[in-house]
Amino acid sequence: MDVKVGDRLIMKKAHPCGNKEFEVLRIGVDFKIRCTGCGREVMVARNKIEKNIKSIL
Repeated sequence: MDVKVGDRLIMKKAHPCGNKEFEVLRIGVDFKIRCTGCGREVMVARNKIEKNIKSIL
């Protein structure tokens, strides 16, 4: 997967706030992403997030 810091990800499943768009803050073994709807920051394992990405903006 070619994901860079600052990219916006459209996910298959929505965040509990209802938004599907996230901004990438950090990349490594796990990703740190921020919901663009409510601003919540979440750490997610790389393998879990790569399965859940619908598209990259």
